[in-house]
Amino acid sequence: MIKVIGVRFRTAGKIYFFDPLKFNIKRGDHVIVETARGIEYGTVVSGICEVEEEKVVQPLKPVIRIANQRDVEQEAANKEKEKDAFKICLEKIQKHNLEMKLIDAEYTFDNNKVLFYFTADGRIDFRELVKDLASVFKTRIELRQIGVRDETKIVGGIGICGRPLCCHSYLSDFIPVSIKMAKEQNLSLNPTKISGVCGRLMCCLKNEEETYEELNRRLPNIGDSVTTDDGFKGEVHSVNVLRQLVKVIVDVEDEKEIREYEVDRLRFKRKHGRKEKLELSKEELRELERLEQEEQQDKQLEEQQTRQQEQDRKQEPRQDRQQERRKERQQEANQEKEKPQRRHHNGSQGKGGRQRDRQEGKSRREEH
Repeated sequence: MIKVIGVRFRTAGKIYFFDPLKFNIKRGDHVIVETARGIEYGTVVSGICEVEEEKVVQPLKPVIRIANQRDVEQEAANKEKEKDAFKICLEKIQKHNLEMKLIDAEYTFDNNKVLFYFTADGRIDFRELVKDLASVFKTRIELRQIGVRDETKIVGGIGICGRPLCCHSYLSDFIPVSIKMAKEQNLSLNPTKISGVCGRLMCCLKNEEETYEELNRRLPNIGDSVTTDDGFKGEVHSVNVLRQLVKVIVDVEDEKEIREYEVDRLRFKRKHGRKEKLELSKEELRELERLEQEEQQDKQLEEQQTRQQEQDRKQEPRQDRQQERRKERQQEANQEKEKPQRRHHNGSQGKGGRQRDRQEGKSRREEH
């Protein structure tokens, strides 16, 4: 077990572990830590606790300090600078006529890097844009392409339920969602009703998926033959998943009658799979297929981003070492240039001193 604290750098962002050292850090405090992107200002979301070493990504970096008033003011100043950076980048995108949508701009705490998040349909050649931005901001520039789900997570909004979006308020990671979840919960498969603000399947479909799977295992399918505890045999007409009630069509004195039973009062043999009556138009089926394809594309994009972030983490120390070597070489070159100048300066001083001695000797002889 190892002592750590959990830190977030943006609302509903991922939680990263850091070594608290000897600081008395509590939940809600702000701390200054070193990350792969540089020095960062974060919020503590979980106080000092012990976790298994397998859950910690090594090396575990320590907390530099608890944020003071000066750090809070600098973070506020960075937020203001981000607004100006967003406007400038927007103008540069229009100038270069690039088909990309700028989502957000972000400064690292030490102003060592400016990150710009954008969405685009395909790959964008933004090399000239990066050069242009670097000449304006005089710092490192990083442009990061994100998906529509990440865009919605950053921007935020209100869902069809009337509440703030889950991804913007508390979801730290996107969970894979499929059409099967909507079928399991007996929801309408109309794409407009099960899609979120981002145009993808709603994340909340996952919330009750396990509960519905467990409840559906105990229920018969519509059309199954069942035997009731009072001796009737019949066919399942409908089911109420949450109340665990089943309506059965039974024969009573040569007449068909619908009676409702609790599932525990029925005996039946479950068939493999659930019968699903899909009454959808061709357009709705195409729309569902499009949603599933876009889900797969989002997964691929997220995997690419994860791999890119891992590469960035590996390259950051190398780049830092390369910069240090360049500085050392530059210092050595400057010292080598200064050495001949010093020798020349010292030599001229010695020659001038000998001339002064000769003049003084002549003046003494003339006096005698």
